[in-house]
Order: sequence, then C-alpha cells, then structure tokens
Amino acid sequence: MKIVHTVSSLEEEASGPTYSVPRLCRSLAQIGCSVDILSLSSQEAVVEEGEYRDIRIQRPFAAGTTLARLGVSRKMKNILVRSEGDVFHTHGLWMMPNVYPATAAIETRKPFVLAPRGMLGREALQFSKLRKQAFWTLLQGRAARRVTCFHATAMQEYDDIRAFGLTQPVAVIPNGVDLPMLAADSSREENSSPFVLSLGRVHPKKGLDRLIRAWALVEPEFQEWRLKIVGPSEIGHAEALKKLVRELNLDTVEISGPVFGDEKIALLAEAELFALSTLHENFGMTVAESLAVETPVISTKGAPWQGLTDECCGWWVEHGPDHMALALKEAMSLTSTERRTMGARGRAWMERDFGWEGIARRMADVYAWALGQKPKPDCIMTD
Repeated sequence: MKIVHTVSSLEEEASGPTYSVPRLCRSLAQIGCSVDILSLSSQEAVVEEGEYRDIRIQRPFAAGTTLARLGVSRKMKNILVRSEGDVFHTHGLWMMPNVYPATAAIETRKPFVLAPRGMLGREALQFSKLRKQAFWTLLQGRAARRVTCFHATAMQEYDDIRAFGLTQPVAVIPNGVDLPMLAADSSREENSSPFVLSLGRVHPKKGLDRLIRAWALVEPEFQEWRLKIVGPSEIGHAEALKKLVRELNLDTVEISGPVFGDEKIALLAEAELFALSTLHENFGMTVAESLAVETPVISTKGAPWQGLTDECCGWWVEHGPDHMALALKEAMSLTSTERRTMGARGRAWMERDFGWEGIARRMADVYAWALGQKPKPDCIMTD
C-alpha cells in the first residue's frame, strides 16, 4: 500500500506538523507501507530511507507574492497525479498543497484523507478570515467535498470538523511522541531559580498575554520563580508581550527566541512546569513533549488535554488569567518531588497511549478501510 502525504511546508521547526507529519510517515514505512511526503521548500531535495521518501519541492515563486503565499506549484500537482498512490493524505488547509491531493484523488479514483491540523478551530478561523472564506469558496471547499475520511488528532478537533458542517467519517487518531532518555542524575531540587516554561510559536492565538497577566497575580508570592516564554515571534507579537511585561512591572518574565533539538528537550526537562495558555490547538505537541521528559503541564481547555487531570499529571483549566493563576499557585506550592511524581505519571501515560508504532497501525487500518480492504476501525466516527 502506497500512501502519499502533502503538507505546505516542513521548514518551520517550531510548528507541530514539522515533527508529527514526518514522524507519522516514518512510522508507517516501518510497519510496511510505502510512503511519499511532499512539501514546498526553499531548496529542492529528496531524502530516501527505505520505503520512505521525503520530497521537498522548490517554491516556484518569490517569497511574499500572492502565488507563493498560496503555495502554487504545478510540479507538486503533476507529481501527485503521477505518483501511483493508493491513498492521498494532506495535512492542513488554506494552501494549494492541501488542494492538489483532491485533484489527484479524483483523477486516479483513490481515497483522500484530510487532517485539518487545528485550522478549523473557531479562534483559528478568525485569523485572515476573509482570505480563508474566499479560498474555501473557490478551492478548498471543493477539495473538502472530495474527502473520503477526515483525520482529527483529538475529539475536540472532531467537534470542530462537525461544527464547520463537514459530515464525512472522521478518524480520531492522536499524534505520537518519542520518549527521550532521561539523565540518571537529573534533579530539579537543585535548581536555584525554578521556572515555568511556555515554548512554541509566539502568536496571538497562543494566549500568552493571558499567561503574563496570570503571572502578575502570582509573582508577589513566588518571587524566586521565573516565567520563560521561548519561541519564534510572529507578526511582531514578542515585542507586544515585552511591552505588556514592562507595563505590569514584572521582573521575573523572560521572552526569548526559539530553541530546537537537544537544546529544546533539555529546556523542557529543566522546567518545573510547562504552561500552555493557547486559545485553540488541535493537539499541542509541546504538552506531549513535556510529559515525555516528566515535566507536569498546565493547559487551558483550548487544547484537548483533559487527560492531564484524569492521569494526575497536570491541570486542565478554563481560559483567562484568573484560572491560570489559580493553577500556577497550586502547582508552584508543591514540592519539586511532588511535581516530579506527577511528571513521571505523565511519561508513563505517553509511553502507554502515544507510541508511534501503535498510531501508525491505526492509521494504516484507516487507509485499508478506505480502500475497501478492511472493516471500519473503531477510531472512525460517522455520526
């Protein structure tokens, strides 16, 4: 079975799909599928690893132009049509790499799977609203009507798909997470300046202004603590947050640029707590990555992480500074050992339910069902 995946880009390292989509594809290849993944890139490249091919197609138009922003690429379209794929699976919306697979599926009469990747959330739809409405009317809507099955990474995203009026079957399959090796002598007890970490894109949809306002409510009681906001700034949002920090006279908030790879994992492991203040996420990879290194998490209900409370490894709170401040106060009042115990439960949960091999097998069952080769898997919802 050959599966062809598309995603608009894999160059933004702070973006969740940059990790989760290739990792899913590699896992599918490891269980015996043949997998191509196509994306637009600043440079042409093809990486082959057994049954897995990562094809980067150079963008044909200058950055900043309308055609570049839409991801127009005749070469990608032609590769898809000639790919001899059995199933086409696209990740994301609002760009041509998310439309071309529908065209290929129609021409080859093959199944088409679409993963919105959080882009149908109510808050997400408000950004560039008019552009998205026009793109839906002209292009994306036609592609969505061709979908055989949607792929949601959580029940919250399933609800978003239904709220948008889309009625096709939905496979609810989460992202997976790799479990890094933990240092045998790691100890947060010796940390002279314990800190809460928020790591990811610095964008208005992440609700970081609310996190800073929550911090202002707890800082007087926890003056030895620090809040670290780490990630790439988008549309100048980091400067807006720094201005807010100055206005609130906060001395314990640091806002800095992105970190990646081992440095990122080390920072997640050093944090006493991870805070996700997002307005909306379809999954929230940083939550899984934090739990994987035994760091407990406070997340708003904008992300689908009720399991934080069910598994006793964090807090799942309503939106707003007051709710976040209450959770911060409770978490920061615990001992480091108590927080580490919570984190250990979180890592065990990740190992049990979010291993990549099991996720790849569930996804392969969805493909086989779409091809008429297997009965409908339990993960597919049709109501």
